[in-house]
Amino acid sequence: MVATRLFVASLFTFALGKPMGRNLQVHETREDIPAGFSLQGAASPDTTLKLRLALVQPNFAELEQKLYDVSTPSSANYGQHLSKEEVEKFIAPNADSVAAVNAWLKENDITAQTISPAGDWLSFEVPVSKANDLFDADFSVFTHDDTDLKAIRTLSYSIPAELQGHLDLVHPTVTFPNPKSHLPVVSSPIKAVNTHDNFTARAVPSSCGSRITPACLQALYGIPTTKATQSSNQLAVSGFIEQFANKADLKSFLKEFRTDISSSTTFTLQTLDGGSNSQDGSDAGVEANLDIQYTVGIASGVPTTFISVGEDFQDGDLEGFLDIINFLLGESNPPQVLTTSYGQNEDTISRKLANNLCNAYAQLGARGTSILFASGDGGVSGSQSSGCSKFVATFPSGCPFMTSVGATQGINPETAADFSSGGFSNYFGVPDYQKSAVKSYLSALGKTNSGKFNTSGRGYPDISTQGVAFEIIVNGQSEAVDGTSCASPTLASIIALINDRLIAAGKSPLGFLNPFLYSDGASALTDITSGSNPGCNTNGFPAKAGWDPVTGLGTPNFAKLLTAVGL
Repeated sequence: MVATRLFVASLFTFALGKPMGRNLQVHETREDIPAGFSLQGAASPDTTLKLRLALVQPNFAELEQKLYDVSTPSSANYGQHLSKEEVEKFIAPNADSVAAVNAWLKENDITAQTISPAGDWLSFEVPVSKANDLFDADFSVFTHDDTDLKAIRTLSYSIPAELQGHLDLVHPTVTFPNPKSHLPVVSSPIKAVNTHDNFTARAVPSSCGSRITPACLQALYGIPTTKATQSSNQLAVSGFIEQFANKADLKSFLKEFRTDISSSTTFTLQTLDGGSNSQDGSDAGVEANLDIQYTVGIASGVPTTFISVGEDFQDGDLEGFLDIINFLLGESNPPQVLTTSYGQNEDTISRKLANNLCNAYAQLGARGTSILFASGDGGVSGSQSSGCSKFVATFPSGCPFMTSVGATQGINPETAADFSSGGFSNYFGVPDYQKSAVKSYLSALGKTNSGKFNTSGRGYPDISTQGVAFEIIVNGQSEAVDGTSCASPTLASIIALINDRLIAAGKSPLGFLNPFLYSDGASALTDITSGSNPGCNTNGFPAKAGWDPVTGLGTPNFAKLLTAVGL
């Protein structure tokens, strides 16, 4: 598990070349040791550090413009997604940046490997002693008090002045591991329930008020049961921290809850970073099973892939989050939808690193992939419930280039789930597509929670679905689970079925969703106006008419979404 590894993420030890002299400038720094960590002492000078270097992406602003151009319904270029080669041209570092960094590495006898399709990320290994010298750093051992997790970090580092404008960041350095990082955004299973009720099509069964099955979601949101027809339409489910999706459990789930389709319906597997997918029943993961059962079991007939990310990370403390995006960016035809039910608090990673990963989502979005993430389960206190005085933003939900999914509960009416993480980013500003919605909410909110959040930050979530008491099968047994991790695969399935209809009609898939959701798509969503997401000794944010930082714009209506996309 994450908390048992020794993280040796420190600065990309880019050796300061002697010809460049010792003209170092502080590049990243943090004032304090993060809460919960203690300094143990200097790191052994012989310890090897695996460092990553991000080169500056000089043309990202142009890519961002292209992303919005192909993702905004009112644009003449809506749906004209970019190719792999087109995206890489925008992201590839300038030749002078590559030359400057390579010269610096060579002067210091360092050989680096390129680890991203566009050549903007490099990786290499050096001992602590050399890293300290090259970056004027003080790599030390820090221990997390509660978990005994150990990490080698520095509180600041410098780079040669000559590399300013060429070198974006060295990773990992000032970013500390989060012991709760990337843990499934799912609560402890609640009591198992009877699984043999009969459901009638399109009438929401009364039992759906206490537990959720595929039939409940189909009835509540009008999701069709007819099978998709387009083999080119792909839905991908990400898996991390050795969460394995069990095929026998999926078969049992389909036998119980989707008797109208073959129980042999399954998923394909892709792996990276040494990933695998054990089929031993005892290895079945609650999160992985949830994600697969509510994609295969909802997106009828859509080809679904489980992408298992192992622990041989190329991206350090990002623990595969960047690796999986680079993996998909390297494909000629990446999936049209990617759902992820993992996340962390925004303040656990540096601003530069968060920005770099966010930019990677923009790249994949420009290729035509809808990127969905569960918003978190801590209300306003972060990805998981914790003590706080100011509201804690989650990541990557604060990134403007992906779609954050919150949770609701109950029927007639739906209301906000009290754990649904929502709020405003401290790293990313309000994107244009959201400015009107955020302004309206803040006006209605008034002075409530004043000073506890960033009023100029990107708001999240963007949209919600049900997220309480989802029935799943784990190692042959029925369980019910809560979390925004229930909501993200549900929405992913709906978007995948919409894409199937679009592709069948000769149109492009939806791609990056947000510009659509905040314009043409808003009328296809059911506004949720009750409930809140308490935390930090407050009631959190209240759900209100229009967008709110608990349930976003509301929950989907399949028939209205079809109309909104012109079908």
